[in-house]
Amino acid sequence: MKMPNPFDKIARLCVSVVALSVATSASAEEPREFRAGDVTIEVATVAGGLEHPWSVEVLPDSAFIVTERPGRMRIVRNGEVGRPLSGLPPIAAVGQGGLLDVALAADFSQSRQLFFTAATPSESRQGTGVFSARLSRDESRLEDVRRIFLMNKPTGAGQHFGSRIAIAADGSLFLGIGDRGDPDRAQNPADHAGKILRINADGTPSSANPAGQALPEVWSSGHRNPQGIVIDPADDRLFTVEHGARGGDEINAPEAGNNYGWPVISYGKHYSGAEIGIGQSADGYEQPLHYWDPSIAPGSLAIYRGAMFPEWEGDFLVAALKYQLIARIERNDDGSIGSEERILQGEYGRIRDVKVAPDGSILLVTDEEDGQLLRITRAGES
Repeated sequence: MKMPNPFDKIARLCVSVVALSVATSASAEEPREFRAGDVTIEVATVAGGLEHPWSVEVLPDSAFIVTERPGRMRIVRNGEVGRPLSGLPPIAAVGQGGLLDVALAADFSQSRQLFFTAATPSESRQGTGVFSARLSRDESRLEDVRRIFLMNKPTGAGQHFGSRIAIAADGSLFLGIGDRGDPDRAQNPADHAGKILRINADGTPSSANPAGQALPEVWSSGHRNPQGIVIDPADDRLFTVEHGARGGDEINAPEAGNNYGWPVISYGKHYSGAEIGIGQSADGYEQPLHYWDPSIAPGSLAIYRGAMFPEWEGDFLVAALKYQLIARIERNDDGSIGSEERILQGEYGRIRDVKVAPDGSILLVTDEEDGQLLRITRAGES
């Protein structure tokens, strides 16, 4: 008879303690305070140990649902990161691709329906796909998972998947897809790449799109890599933020049928230093509301509407990867762009997503191997 080894029990206990410390150490970190203009903000770590988190949404009970680019979706509740949800489809975690955005249907509290985007494998190629699913009642899995859209012309390229979702008041989805590393695709009317699309919740084209197009899903064209897309709840206007090349990151307000210029016009240059297209403006192409040169590598876009920071009402909040910051861009009463303030620069790493929570706090995720979910509140009001 084999006698039990007392060290086995000790080893198991040590593993349990380590696992517990990993799950709780992030939430145990002390919040940090920073000045942001005339406001003192407090940044608290809600959870750590996330691998390249890409998107966060707030669930009705104030927990969070987070995507990780390698292909996992998790619930974060009370500072603890749950096990990966089962039920996800095959995902191509290649280059910049993987599991990307998640968005909750307007009636999620009743239907539990959500939408997500991913780099979807097709033989040796991949393209941006959109999926519909239901979160199970026990929050362990996704149910009724359906691919409702897949871009045409997938390739082996590993960049510029776009992928943010914004849900309109009528339940339709706006979706940005990048040029997939081939700039000319953004001007090809028979190609989904380099476009903003509008589809219904079942994947069919929205009737609000311009008529008579080669692809009825297309809302606007000439976009390089839109990784932020948001609808202003104050007036239902659509805004995007997109990567330029060496400079030329842009905020746009895409309108139906308009062309936003890439790669014919740009405020940046190619990475080689060569000029792009024919200059910074040309007839038939829309100008950005704002641009950056040099690039900040924007990862997401939000519009602040909330009670916690009334000084920021209506301002753009842009998550930036390259300079590891949040850019707050003032919007004047007439809609024009005001000054820019850079917040948290270099303090937390590459910031991939920014969201305004229902209570007016601001949520961030950091695109790192040991990524974090962060929450910004007004100091003294956390």
